[in-house]
Amino acid sequence: MVTDGQVRLLMKRIQTEKSLAVAAAKAGMSEKTARRYRNLGKLPGEVRPEHDWRTRPDPFEAVWAEVRGHLEREPRLEARTLFEALQRQYPGQFPDGQLRTLQRRVKAWRALEGPAREVYFPQIHHPGQLGESDFTHMASLGVTLAGRPFEHLVYHFVLTYSNWEMGTICFSESFESLSDGLQHALWELGGVPAEHRTDRLTAAVHKTEHPEEFTQRYEALLRHYRMTGQKIQAGQANENGDVEQSHHRFKCAVEQALLLRGSRDFADRGAYVAFLNQLLARRNAGRRARFAEEQAVLRALPSQRLDAGKRLLVRVGPSSTIRAQHNVYSVHSRLMGEQVEVRLGAETLEVWYAQRRVDVMPRLRGEKKHRIEYRHIIDWLVKKPGAFENYRYREDLYPTSRFRVAADALRCDLGVRGKREYLGILQLAAQVSEAGVDDALRHLIDRGETISVAAVSEILSCGDPLPPPTAVTIADVSLESYDALLGAV
Repeated sequence: MVTDGQVRLLMKRIQTEKSLAVAAAKAGMSEKTARRYRNLGKLPGEVRPEHDWRTRPDPFEAVWAEVRGHLEREPRLEARTLFEALQRQYPGQFPDGQLRTLQRRVKAWRALEGPAREVYFPQIHHPGQLGESDFTHMASLGVTLAGRPFEHLVYHFVLTYSNWEMGTICFSESFESLSDGLQHALWELGGVPAEHRTDRLTAAVHKTEHPEEFTQRYEALLRHYRMTGQKIQAGQANENGDVEQSHHRFKCAVEQALLLRGSRDFADRGAYVAFLNQLLARRNAGRRARFAEEQAVLRALPSQRLDAGKRLLVRVGPSSTIRAQHNVYSVHSRLMGEQVEVRLGAETLEVWYAQRRVDVMPRLRGEKKHRIEYRHIIDWLVKKPGAFENYRYREDLYPTSRFRVAADALRCDLGVRGKREYLGILQLAAQVSEAGVDDALRHLIDRGETISVAAVSEILSCGDPLPPPTAVTIADVSLESYDALLGAV
């Protein structure tokens, strides 16, 4: 069969060779064939008839009406599912090798007769018009702080015109995290885009049946920065496509930077934040030209940031605890029965009373959790030692593993009286030094000495430095004996 390339070569040779026979020979065809294509003036591909007939019988012809009925009823059915159903219905009629044939026919049906597919419409982005943001989980990167896994998210903000981006570490998709991340991005940006788009975050967007589009707190945030809010439709993540694609590219860049660094462990959170900020700065450096166009038309920032913390008025219960966002926190027993103001931040919780901040503590992530500080309740627990055994939050009364070891040892040696001794030790930690008591317990446990309030108090009052923990030295393993053993075998 003569190809299009051979005929093209023939036409060139005809211009340079003395005869048609020579040109045909150099093009790899007979003189008769060359004369036919010279006179025709067309390539073989242009005169070859369209192949619109089957070369072998269709094995699914008899059952295609049934297959088509399934597809018309539920177009999402896959060809493999339909093929397996046919194999069960007609045993032995359709061998596995015919799956590809059915897949091709189903593919042709979808293209010619199936339902219309969703169309994605490319958008024109204008400078300073739109910023998009969303949260992305970073657990897959395996980052650790001082050897411990660091489970976190990043609030990610992107300008759709220049792709300038900024990220903020957070731990939940709360409004406080949204507000902190968005405001941090805007102040780093030095201006405000006209519109801000999110997905359907519960922190910002009401459910469909709610008469108001956005939550009051999110509306207040938008008003403060004079931005117009946008939200995507339910299940249509592609409408927030710029930031979704930036998630992927940002995380790939972090992964590559970690591989180049040679370690995923950081000394502390500050070192990890510096690492991310340097990476973002490098990524933004290549967007300066379009970013300059954005900066020229961005709106001015307000005079100050908006306080994003949620404020709650709660009453301290008889157990010296408060409830905030479905979690339990302890406060000092002096406040029992009083109404306090709780200021919820993205990562901290502050307790205010009489216009004074009386406590600040890490905010719990999730719901139905608790944080009990033993210093808040130890004075009364010492007076009521019987309450210790079945206290709902007893596990929070072991500040370190050595306190737990001491409590177990005292319970084993002294029985009921051991509870009083342990609570006395815990009271020493609250009054003097938790670190000092922990070191004293380490010394007593390592030496096998009796643990008691008096023994711990004596060590604390002595003031002499305790010997450091025994250093454990593991000698290098010599493999010569293994070599000798293998040689003997």
